Amino acid sequence: MNANLEGSIKPGSEEELLVKQLDFSRLPRHIAVIMDGNGRWAEKRRLPRIEGHRAGAKSVREVVEICARLGIKFLTLYAFSKENWKRPKHEVTTLWRLLEDYLKKEDKVLVKNNLRLKVIGQIERIPASVRRELERVGELTEKNSGLTVIMALSYGGRDEIVEAVKKISKDNIEIESLDEEKFSRYLYTAEVPDPDLLIRTSGELRVSNFLLWQIAYSEIWITPELWPDFRRKHLLQALVDYQKRERRFGDIYPHDKHN
Repeated sequence: MNANLEGSIKPGSEEELLVKQLDFSRLPRHIAVIMDGNGRWAEKRRLPRIEGHRAGAKSVREVVEICARLGIKFLTLYAFSKENWKRPKHEVTTLWRLLEDYLKKEDKVLVKNNLRLKVIGQIERIPASVRRELERVGELTEKNSGLTVIMALSYGGRDEIVEAVKKISKDNIEIESLDEEKFSRYLYTAEVPDPDLLIRTSGELRVSNFLLWQIAYSEIWITPELWPDFRRKHLLQALVDYQKRERRFGDIYPHDKHN
């Protein structure tokens, strides 16, 4: 077993069986997650929706930890979409407060474990006090070299593409010289590799305006588990399934055969 996993995986458990199936030389560099189902999780238990978000924070901690231990380089979490602003004001306000509290409590954990925090989305729309915490923790962790946790906040994939076009126009880039690589530099995720694996919880079969440009060739794994129930074993199941697939990127041969 990978030395970084020792002590976190119980011997003889389903998780250990999954870990034994992994080829650690072929793990994805970048995993993106649509964390869906917090509200439904709470409603099934006759709890206020906000309790689902509180429970979902535990899943975030577990997924961040296992990705860091596995050596994944980038983890993007779809935490708050542009469309989420349409939710009841009380729920939206409480969500931002939960994030602010999370950042205040977890900053030392991020530093201690060599994790880096990055934010993408319409950052200017985020409440000022939350924005200050995001900037503070971002600066605190910017030189860390382990897992980069990217939080998509007030994010919309179509908006990201439109914003990129506006920036290109301002820079007076010759349209004829524009290619995919150059265009990518104007996205929020510039200098971040595209996701190799996209995970969606709650069983919904849609991408919900998330990383529309970047997931062009991502492998997609969908689980019926609601986000607050998502645990280490589910991430490991996704990785085992990912490694069984042949990634061709439009070619007739698996991508590995070119390397």
